Amino acid sequence: MSYQALYRVWRPRNFEDVVGQGHITRTLQNAIAQDKFSHAYLFSGPRGTGKTSAAKIFAKAVNCEKAPIKEPCNECSACLGIQDGSISDVIEIDAASNNGVEQIREVRDKVKYAPSAVSYKVYIIDEVHMLSMGAFNALLKTLEEPPKHVIFILATTEPHKIPLTIISRCQRFDFKRITQNFIVERMEKITVAEQINVNREALEIVALSAEGGMRDALSLLDQAISYSEDEVTVEDVLAVTGSVSQSKLSNVIQALNGQQVNDALSSVDELIQQGKDPGRFVFDLIYYLRDLLLYQSAPDLQHNLERAIPDESFKNLTNDLSPGWIQQTIREFNKCQQEMKWTTSPKVFIEIAILNIVDKQPTQETNVESGVVQKLSQKLEQMEKEIAQLKANPPTTASTEAQPQKRTPARSSRNGYNIPYERIRIVLSEASKEELKQVQEQWPAFMERLKQNNAPAHATLLNSKPSAASSKALVLAFRYDIHCSLALEHQKTIEPLLTEFTGKPLTIIPIPIEKWKELREEYVRKQKNNSDEIEGETPSSREEGEEDPLISEARKLAGDNLIDIQD
Repeated sequence: MSYQALYRVWRPRNFEDVVGQGHITRTLQNAIAQDKFSHAYLFSGPRGTGKTSAAKIFAKAVNCEKAPIKEPCNECSACLGIQDGSISDVIEIDAASNNGVEQIREVRDKVKYAPSAVSYKVYIIDEVHMLSMGAFNALLKTLEEPPKHVIFILATTEPHKIPLTIISRCQRFDFKRITQNFIVERMEKITVAEQINVNREALEIVALSAEGGMRDALSLLDQAISYSEDEVTVEDVLAVTGSVSQSKLSNVIQALNGQQVNDALSSVDELIQQGKDPGRFVFDLIYYLRDLLLYQSAPDLQHNLERAIPDESFKNLTNDLSPGWIQQTIREFNKCQQEMKWTTSPKVFIEIAILNIVDKQPTQETNVESGVVQKLSQKLEQMEKEIAQLKANPPTTASTEAQPQKRTPARSSRNGYNIPYERIRIVLSEASKEELKQVQEQWPAFMERLKQNNAPAHATLLNSKPSAASSKALVLAFRYDIHCSLALEHQKTIEPLLTEFTGKPLTIIPIPIEKWKELREEYVRKQKNNSDEIEGETPSSREEGEEDPLISEARKLAGDNLIDIQD
């Protein structure tokens, strides 16, 4: 078989060819040029990022006949022998299949012999994390005190599985994922040299599918070349990688934003019928939305776009979508992506995500918020009128004396917080388990959103618990008194957001947990004795229990915190 895969033909032969790892190649080059290289190195990082290639280039550079130099000449007998594997002094070991103690002991026994053809004997141990603990222990002493003519290069994708005693004896270099631009530039260079016609957009799709691995990118490109005819087109790459074209992604997002559920669901069904990978489709959608958001915020950073090409339709879409909608949609698809990992029916979760996105349009949320603000403005206007009337017609002394003294005024806690007992009693009389259950179901999602919008308010409510709820108010029990006051300081942030999640305007009423327990016990006792009290009640007793209408109205308008009842 004469044909060789592109990733084998174009495997880096110089440090310059190891793209995207300049922070590593520069360090190694300087160390070799200054003759200050170490006896052991650890190369860690994702697959296909150049770890083994860099190790082989390092072995050529230290053994090159023109050393010390920054790049191997690739012309001398040492470089050519190491490149084709004919020099036995550079040994590549696959730890996945040679992970036992015996194999490492054999290495340990052979390191003491001097190299036969070059200056340094280099051991490249790939996937070193696969060695057994016994093998690591056998390697430990050799790494600690190796002969002067031996260099160890350990390569791994999972450095956390390597004992710290091994890591501490090596110079560690972390290879990072290669950026999309570097991958595209490298593939362009290869396709020009190979005289292959490839569309630039097709290379960008290949680079995205490779997820930072150059070897994966070249393998996909090789596959697309075999699939295509005279020229590798976008359609060829999409067919090979299972990705979705930018125009399709744009159509789906436009349908979602326009609440065109039929069009969005039909597009998804069509793509899956064509054999597209559902997981890949959601992945592409998330990155395309990310690019839209990034371009909206900073158009100058268009070179950082991962999935999108900033053409005319892309720019029009950035003008049509709001940042809030994009962020909400990304969160919904990310949730869908997590759920798809554990199901055999991924299409169902994509459809559910689409329905959720359409249901949570920002216009609906804005309408709810504007309605709440309008109601609050009306209440405030009414309150101002009532206060003006109270000032113009103050209550007489006789009416004040006639007021019942049975009611307990708001009492202050140690930190100065006035506990609105009467308001809480009213909530208890109107409360229901259904109202409280509805709040409790929405509470985790509400807290998560509050954390994103206002961290101090979220920190205040961490020590609270929804304890009673009516259709108008929510009683929150706090562990400490000070948090009750802090909660009221963030009331303007908490209540509109709570309304958004529950669908009804709720006023929060904080109370310390100890006082809440006392008040709840009192309410329960009264409920038990309620029937007896009603049977023995007389008109005069009812009058004693009633409150002056003026005070009742003042309580509703201003709240117990601002009212002080005196004889």
